[in-house]
Amino acid sequence: MAKKPAPPEPAKPEPKPRRNYMVALSAEVPAIAKAALGSKGYAEAGLFTHWAEIAGASLAASSLPVKLSFPRGKRDEGTLTVRCGGSAALELQHLAPSVLERINGHFGYRAVARLKIEQGAVSDRKVSPAPPPLTSLEQNAVSEATATIADPEIRASLSRLGAAIRRRDKQRG
Repeated sequence: MAKKPAPPEPAKPEPKPRRNYMVALSAEVPAIAKAALGSKGYAEAGLFTHWAEIAGASLAASSLPVKLSFPRGKRDEGTLTVRCGGSAALELQHLAPSVLERINGHFGYRAVARLKIEQGAVSDRKVSPAPPPLTSLEQNAVSEATATIADPEIRASLSRLGAAIRRRDKQRG
């Protein structure tokens, strides 16, 4: 009995050509987000990365897109699930037509037809308290360290950086 030939291995995708120059991180975020979020139901990763621009700053602060699902075999007329905290759910319900218009305007086609509002916590992140202020001795030490720098703009920037580092170290204790 003859052995069946092994199935051909899938072709590996060509690696991206190397660049000999720096690229802004903001230029790479959409591609990274699409790869990371595409398997989580975000067919349009830009919806998550640009939510504050699409929904507006005040609404985006209290809401978060959770999932975008499409009917089988289609890439339009989707349903966007948005998680809202507290009274933002009611606000989003009233603003739904304009939010849908902004979402579809952002993508350039009717990507989302319906909003499904889910009430819940928007963020589980704990907000860390502001770092403690520097004493006059600590501020003087930062000023002395940057006193020899001739350019006033650079000196001011480095003074702010030094003060921020000292406050952060002071907070860590």
